[in-house]
Amino acid sequence: MNDNKGHSDFIVIKALEDGVNVIGLTRGTDTRFHHSEKLDNGEVMIAQFTEHTSAMKIRGNANIITSFGEVESEGKTNTKS
Repeated sequence: MNDNKGHSDFIVIKALEDGVNVIGLTRGTDTRFHHSEKLDNGEVMIAQFTEHTSAMKIRGNANIITSFGEVESEGKTNTKS
C-alpha cells in the first residue's frame, strides 16, 4: 500500500480470451458487487483498490500483474464429452 486511506498500487488485467469478467467487490460488513467490466481478447484494464473496493473477482482466462507478481487465471474447462 502506498498511503493510509486503503488505496494500493494499480493492477493490470489482460484478457487472454473474449468475455473475461472483472467484478469489483465493496468494503464493509456486507460484501457486494459494485462494478463489472467485460474484456475481450487482448484488452487491458488497469484497476486499483480504493476506499470502496476491497476485492476483485476475475472470471475467464486472463493475465493479472500486481506489485506482488504475476498470475494467470483460467477459464472454465468443459469436462463433458
